[in-house]
Amino acid sequence: MTPALVGSVAWVLMVAGWYVIRYPFERRARRTRVERTRRGPAETLRMAISLTGLGLLPGVFVATGWPRSATYDPAWWQIGLGLVAMAGALVLFRKTHKALGKMWSVSLDIREKHRLVTSGIYRRVRHPMYTAFWTMALAQALLVPNWIAGPAGLIGFGILFAARVAPEERMMEEAFGDEYRAYKARTARIIPGLF
Repeated sequence: MTPALVGSVAWVLMVAGWYVIRYPFERRARRTRVERTRRGPAETLRMAISLTGLGLLPGVFVATGWPRSATYDPAWWQIGLGLVAMAGALVLFRKTHKALGKMWSVSLDIREKHRLVTSGIYRRVRHPMYTAFWTMALAQALLVPNWIAGPAGLIGFGILFAARVAPEERMMEEAFGDEYRAYKARTARIIPGLF
């Protein structure tokens, strides 16, 4: 097997792992009524941009090899780093979903009887789900040997993150007031000790 083939197969496994982890939590969360939401055209656009970068472009490349002109031969060390990032992202993704439980939402929602989760992975980081997605996007850039499809996840998710994190934090402050402000003061946004 070539490094390029291993990288492409690993990317497919990462996407499959993402789905397998998320599906049961999504089913459970749907049973809890949404009390307030910030969904709308802007959120739909952000999600579509992120999906294009993290799913559609690399998916088209892995399935068809397009765009061939941007394809390169990766080194084994690059694929190895991508596999490490992939494993870390999926572990973090699982821990985040497990900590949130029924409070999880794919979008900007406050659920009925919503409580602020500050335990587990959330003890030191306010947005570990975003940390997991940044790590997945990095894994994609390392695993998918194409100068367009590989880094598309960093760009697509980066746009979603930049446009969404501030409104999400405002929504949490509105919902939880001083409790959220105190939590925000003692935790990092994405990476403990760095951001």
